[in-house]
Amino acid sequence: MRAAIDATPLTLSSGGLRRYTLELSVALAEGFPRDDFFLVSDQAFRMPGGAPANLKRGGGPRHPAERRWWLWGLDRELERLGAGMFHGTNFAAPYVPRRPSVLTLHDLSPWMDAAWHAGAGRVRRRTPLLIRFGLATMVVTPSEAVRKQAIERFRIHPDRIRAVPHAAAACFHPVAAPPAPPYFLYAGTLEPRKNIPGLVAAWREVRRYHSVDLVLAGRRRDDFMQLSPEPGLQMVGEVSDERLAQLFAGTLAFVYPSFYEGFGLPVLEAMQCGACVITSRDPAISEIAAGAAIQADTHAELVRAMLDVSAHPERAEAWRARSLARAREYSWQRTAQLTHEVYEEAQRRF
Repeated sequence: MRAAIDATPLTLSSGGLRRYTLELSVALAEGFPRDDFFLVSDQAFRMPGGAPANLKRGGGPRHPAERRWWLWGLDRELERLGAGMFHGTNFAAPYVPRRPSVLTLHDLSPWMDAAWHAGAGRVRRRTPLLIRFGLATMVVTPSEAVRKQAIERFRIHPDRIRAVPHAAAACFHPVAAPPAPPYFLYAGTLEPRKNIPGLVAAWREVRRYHSVDLVLAGRRRDDFMQLSPEPGLQMVGEVSDERLAQLFAGTLAFVYPSFYEGFGLPVLEAMQCGACVITSRDPAISEIAAGAAIQADTHAELVRAMLDVSAHPERAEAWRARSLARAREYSWQRTAQLTHEVYEEAQRRF
């Protein structure tokens, strides 16, 4: 098999889309050494470090006409590469279906609340058409929850859409955390649907009784509000994977009160580091956590959970053990195997 993978998410500095594309492409190349995989995009991107020899860089637009990438340029590049399969890792597929394609539908957030994605107008318009008119041969979602939502919203035949879970990268594992004052941690992109203002409000109530900080780690998206500095609130921005693993390991609890997720990759990364996790009851997160996290939806529930961990940190130990056990059930090797099976099904159906 010669498959091309959309590398556009690799232009991002961090976040779940980048992590998914990077880890999946490497795991596919390692798991299927007889196949060739090409990363392609109409934008400049960095290849994964230490990539296997069968994971290669494809080209981009070679003349002005090919800048109409999804209509013309991508198809020309796939012809040059001899690629018989294309995987759109970010809600997209070629507009002209000359070969089988797979489209990853990460979640339905662009169609649920416009305020969550100020810049997602193109996705909102384009992706439903790609699905409805069969331009994407197969559709992949990261959770069964999103699969069911997509079937209902887009009227996808159940045989044409598969749930393929993500995994945490190997760099996330229990490590020794440097000494630090007690803190709660949020890690992930700072964006509207993550309910970060709600988290900050809950933490302020906890801080009235316990001297505990709140650390916010991650890239701030342009449409996310600026938070004013205040004592105990640490906004550290993007950090290295090594530093993030230390933050996961040292926190009283990783708190992720997101309104909606397609998977909730930071939850699994925290679990793989052995963190106690407090998160919302979002269907996808509940599917991933599977009883290994403390779940809280309302403001009162979130405050109560954070207060309990602050007052009785020893109670978090049982949750840490559950986190590690649950995280062991996921791997990028399994994700690659299931994704490759979808590629094969797309080839049969095309």
